[in-house]
Amino acid sequence: MRTNDITQEAMKKILLIEDNIDVRENTADILKLHNYDVVTAENGQIGIEKAKRYPPDLILCDIMMPVKDGYDVLEELSNAKETIGIPFIFLTAKSERTDFRKGMNLGADDYLTKPFEEHELIEAIETRVRKNDFLRKEFSRNIEGINAFIQEAHNYLNLEQIEKEYRPKSYDKKDFVFREGDGAHTLYFIERGAIKTYRSTESGKEFVTGIHKAGDFIGQLSLMSPKGVYLETAMAIDATEVYAIPKADFIHLVDDNREVSHKFMDIISNNLIEVQDQLVNMAYSTVRQRVAKALLSLYNKGIIKDSYYEGLDIPREDFAGMIGTATETAIRTLSEFREEGLITMGHARRIILLDKEELQNIADNY
Repeated sequence: MRTNDITQEAMKKILLIEDNIDVRENTADILKLHNYDVVTAENGQIGIEKAKRYPPDLILCDIMMPVKDGYDVLEELSNAKETIGIPFIFLTAKSERTDFRKGMNLGADDYLTKPFEEHELIEAIETRVRKNDFLRKEFSRNIEGINAFIQEAHNYLNLEQIEKEYRPKSYDKKDFVFREGDGAHTLYFIERGAIKTYRSTESGKEFVTGIHKAGDFIGQLSLMSPKGVYLETAMAIDATEVYAIPKADFIHLVDDNREVSHKFMDIISNNLIEVQDQLVNMAYSTVRQRVAKALLSLYNKGIIKDSYYEGLDIPREDFAGMIGTATETAIRTLSEFREEGLITMGHARRIILLDKEELQNIADNY
């Protein structure tokens, strides 16, 4: 495909802020030859105004300029909602170490020292744009999205050591995916079904740490633990299909590259805050509050549904383990909620929420 055949919409926009007219025009010509849409500004103040009005894909900015220098430009644009996160490369004839340190402390992505070679300019821009595209891209919580993430990490950031595609493994109801104390060698992604995770207490009872649905990861904390073992047990509570990501791939994705690591941790941290909230809930809430919060949480996760025939039959002992109480107490409280018209039972003991607003009131204020 020729450059001229590429649509304007497909071109990346570069904002070039440079007060030297010769440098500005020569650099703009180079960028246009490489199929970039170039917007120029002759000083820092004009550059700020153009960046906010028409946010670019990357900013090239001189340091020593009239009105506002490059440091002022970077600081203001880094704090503006329209321009936060846009890759920023300084162009400077100054090479003192203090200038580099100041720019990096303000959040600059890279430096090019003038005069620079054409290939240095283009390589720096391509690297930053590629990484920014990767970080901004959204990945769906299914195996297609996970495989897309792995492929992007492999292509954009040259992580040659990881697999490019994973294959499914099926579990029947009550099958163990892993057990507490086993060597932690795999991160699991749930494609279909549901899995409960739990820890054994000193008295031999189960403390249910979570009920996980399609789109969730399990085992991530165990892989990051220095103990090297699974910190909880995972059991299928429905016919379930999971994808196994080997620990070696997990380590590469977490350790080899900061950009990949941040994106990957964001994807896999689906239930970590929920576990923390669950522990606080158990410590300070009444049983009625705990039951109400657990029901709403399961509904929001899609495990409890509005349909008579859909949703998951949650064993009452598992539900009791979620809220940290005896099974009899959990059953009694559910019966109270049913008598009060807050819930009802669908096919095969499936719980259906009838009055979510009142359940929320109980969770918040009871």
